[in-house]
Amino acid sequence: MLDTIGRLQKEELITLEDAAVVVRPQKGKPKVKQAQSLVGAGALGGAFWGMLIGLLFFAPWLGLVAGAVGGAIFIKEVGETIEPGHSALFLLVVKATRDKVLPELAKYNATILQTSLSEEDDAKLREAFGAQDVE
Repeated sequence: MLDTIGRLQKEELITLEDAAVVVRPQKGKPKVKQAQSLVGAGALGGAFWGMLIGLLFFAPWLGLVAGAVGGAIFIKEVGETIEPGHSALFLLVVKATRDKVLPELAKYNATILQTSLSEEDDAKLREAFGAQDVE
């Protein structure tokens, strides 16, 4: 799937801000690896992905504390979708030609979950994690 996304980027059908792969082992904690082959060093860094994974698997209720009820629902949905022994590819997409990109990704029989950030939420993410170093 990473190769396909890389090709779609070269064809300018998708533009990524950042990407990470999450592996949820049968036992133990999920592991995060930034997909640097897709986005170089990554825009948001390891702190962002670590926080996201923490929200997904360990404390989905924190989204409610932040006042993002819709976000909390999405976080809960994602956390429940990634079963032990499986992995997920997280993409922070700037823009995409959906009618071209989604059929390409459908070839992998993957479940595609998506949400959009408001401009305000996007600014908060950038402010909170934009200056973080990549782990």
